[in-house]
Amino acid sequence: MPGIFGEIHYKFKYGSVLTKIIFINIGVFLVIKLADLFSFLSGSDIPLSYYLIDILSLHSNIAYLIFHPWQIFTYMFLHEGLWHLVFNMLWLYWFGVIFLNFLDSGKFLRVYIFGGLAGGLLYILAYNIFSVLSHIDAIALGASASVMAVVIAISVYVPDYVIYLLFLGPVRLKYIALATVILDIISISGGNAGGHIAHLGGALLGYLFAVEIKRGRDITGFLKFGKRKQKSNFRITKNRYRTRSDWDYNAIRKQDNERLDKILDKIAKSGYDSLTEEEKKFLFDSSKRS
Repeated sequence: MPGIFGEIHYKFKYGSVLTKIIFINIGVFLVIKLADLFSFLSGSDIPLSYYLIDILSLHSNIAYLIFHPWQIFTYMFLHEGLWHLVFNMLWLYWFGVIFLNFLDSGKFLRVYIFGGLAGGLLYILAYNIFSVLSHIDAIALGASASVMAVVIAISVYVPDYVIYLLFLGPVRLKYIALATVILDIISISGGNAGGHIAHLGGALLGYLFAVEIKRGRDITGFLKFGKRKQKSNFRITKNRYRTRSDWDYNAIRKQDNERLDKILDKIAKSGYDSLTEEEKKFLFDSSKRS
């Protein structure tokens, strides 16, 4: 078990932003389910998860939301049903990989966050404007709006990118995006109106992001995540190879690759925790050079 947790820690620490977001969603889901298990074993009449979901999900009641402002953020990482989680994470992974092939991780994270915020805001507005919904005190939870933002953003950015679907064969992203938006629109009156409205909010954010990024403007760029890399450090790292002859360059890279392979084999056999501090540092430095 320590080896498993060490590998999870390694993948979370050194994985892409896409991996981190998926891990966070899964982690929150497991906390909810463990809370249910604890409630069951303790004989509690009201599951502990009921309180967690009430605190973390997004309420349509503005008066309630004023005193729980974090909900506009936490709801986009919260899932109660297993298939809801699986479906969202599969879509996020499939389209997230394509997104990261064309755009950087900072933009991906911002589209996910702002897509969730846009979906949440449209959800709140709908329940407080439209009379058919205004009498309902509803809650929203799930990453669907954020996922929709990623799907639409990359589909608008590279509309003719082709993926292969089972039974359908090659399909361009623009047609998948159009189909998902249409399905959400026509599904509003059929149940889960708030969820479909939130999806459309995320889709709108994704569309605006892609249109503006093509014009050279990032509408989410005012909020930067993470620290800027120091250019001097980058040059020092690269100079390890560049200041040497081709022969030395290839020899050093071969030596480093062989050492990296041994470390990865060690992780596979004994887990991340089995590494020495020197090996962990070498692995970390290698991840920065890749």
